[in-house]
Amino acid sequence: MITAGRIVRLAELDRAQVQFFLDGQRRSALAGDTVLTAMLASEEALRTSEFGSERRAGFCLMGACQDCWVWQEEGARLRACTTFVAEGMRLRTTPPENWP
Repeated sequence: MITAGRIVRLAELDRAQVQFFLDGQRRSALAGDTVLTAMLASEEALRTSEFGSERRAGFCLMGACQDCWVWQEEGARLRACTTFVAEGMRLRTTPPENWP
């Protein structure tokens, strides 16, 4: 289990693992995790602010502040704090116009 992220999982370790991709790299989460939890368990931040170079990690954790937007590889964006991670989900931390 990756513990290099912003958060460290202390409980509920017996849930099934889910594999997802973040910026092209395979990551693991646990079934029932939000995208926010899944990302912050393996990363220090969700994304870089669109208004500067600051790193963002979510703020309100309930979908109101809009600080946790991330993108699916199909181009649609989603709120990481209110979306559950799914097997095979492919996520990006930057908007489509910044993709190679």
